[in-house]
Amino acid sequence: MDENKKKEPVAAPGSKEFLEAKATPEEIKKGNYTKVITFSWEEGGPSWKPEE
Repeated sequence: MDENKKKEPVAAPGSKEFLEAKATPEEIKKGNYTKVITFSWEEGGPSWKPEE
């Protein structure tokens, strides 16, 4: 690959399919995987109360 060429993103915000893909046993053996943590902020949920 040309090192001077601009790299394009491989994932976009909200690409759940990409993030939820499991690493293959071969990828795990090689250490070629990333642990992904999903964080969801539910503002205004059942436990939320406005300040008085």
